[in-house]
Amino acid sequence: MKRILLYTVCGLTMATTFNSCHIYNKYHRPDDVMVEGLFRDTVSDTDTLAADTASFGDLPWEEVFTDPILQDLIRTGLEKNSDLQSAMLQVEAAQASFTAAQLAFLPSLSLTPQGGVSSFDSSKGTWTYNAPVSASWEIDIFGRLLNSKRNAKAMLMQTEAYKQAVRTQIIATIANGYYTLLMLDEQLAITEETAKTWQKSVETIRAMKVGGMTNEAAVAQSEANSYMIAASIPTLRQQIRETENSLSTLLYQAPQSIKRGKFQDQKLPEMYQVGVPVQLLANRPDVRSAELSLAAAYYSTNIARSAFYPNIVISGSAGWTNSAGSAIVNPGKLLLSAAASLVQPIFNRGSNIANLKAAKAQQQIAAINFQQAILNAGEEVSNALYQIQTTKETLVNRDLQVASLEKAVESTMSLMTLGTSTYLEVLTAQQSLLNAQLSQVSDSYQCMVAVINLYHALGGGREIEENTK
Repeated sequence: MKRILLYTVCGLTMATTFNSCHIYNKYHRPDDVMVEGLFRDTVSDTDTLAADTASFGDLPWEEVFTDPILQDLIRTGLEKNSDLQSAMLQVEAAQASFTAAQLAFLPSLSLTPQGGVSSFDSSKGTWTYNAPVSASWEIDIFGRLLNSKRNAKAMLMQTEAYKQAVRTQIIATIANGYYTLLMLDEQLAITEETAKTWQKSVETIRAMKVGGMTNEAAVAQSEANSYMIAASIPTLRQQIRETENSLSTLLYQAPQSIKRGKFQDQKLPEMYQVGVPVQLLANRPDVRSAELSLAAAYYSTNIARSAFYPNIVISGSAGWTNSAGSAIVNPGKLLLSAAASLVQPIFNRGSNIANLKAAKAQQQIAAINFQQAILNAGEEVSNALYQIQTTKETLVNRDLQVASLEKAVESTMSLMTLGTSTYLEVLTAQQSLLNAQLSQVSDSYQCMVAVINLYHALGGGREIEENTK
């Protein structure tokens, strides 16, 4: 009888093993993932950017943002930011889940001591006790525990990718906020200087009115324009205060003044290689997270497949007892027992089929999301590259515009004092110069933002990772 049972178990085990070999396969990236031609060239007619082995995103953030004050702010953000702290705790939770999945391969042990006193017909009480230690071990022939472990590891790596995504976002956001403050400072300085210049112009026009060289309308118009410039100064100061408050919150501190450098002193890299598209799969945390989600779905599908196969559990117990009748006498004897069980699902097959279909559908959804994440990354890189090019072209023409308007203001002021030019020409030239100067600062800022966007789109700012064991 024992041999028949043994042969039956072995035969069933061999048959199901051959049918379930694919359950043990590790996740591999699908062959149909589209990465070629992911970056659009800004000038080439082929519309595909030539691949480069280097990538701007591989630079440490300290080499991209060289302002010492900005570097201190970024370090503070990486140390204190609440979102990043939460992401790190999520990694710890996932690490605990992964550890639990690893421990599932070990036997489970339990100690259940029991004791009591019994008496019959007023006789002397008899003390009996049991002190068994039981063990149970599931033999993972059909990969349920293995795929659960791999699924937990994929989820752990996904939380680590999320932490990296938060990290890169924090670096980019702090840099963006810092450069926004520098831009507003520069625009405020230009506006305040212009307000002083306009006030002098008002005084000049008033003197010219006294000399009969102009009229009251010219004085009123110049005063109105002077007040208009002065009225824009409080708005700029409010924007500076709000930006400081927003940046302070990002740094996990109360709203306060932010120490900063000068706008014109900022230097950013000039070379912007984007590497080969496949690098995005390793560098972009969101793309990696999407692929790890696909891997987790793959292992969930394998877990659903393993439900069709039997569970084999070996159990045993050992302990001391004195309650086994005449076979055992005080102080007690050692008892040993062992058993093996095989459970083959039969009546829940329909439920298992439904679960497998659901797992396959989730895996297909994860594959679609993975491809979409790659396409989104390609779009962001392409947009940032073109933004850098267009802002640089705009800056060249803006610099020429400002230089021409500075000459125009100087010339019209000289002509007005000589009586050969009207106050309207002077006001028009001054207003145009102010607008061009403010736009010049804004364009320079947009170029900085484009560099930040490209660095972020290429997965820049990530920390050195250690392989999860």
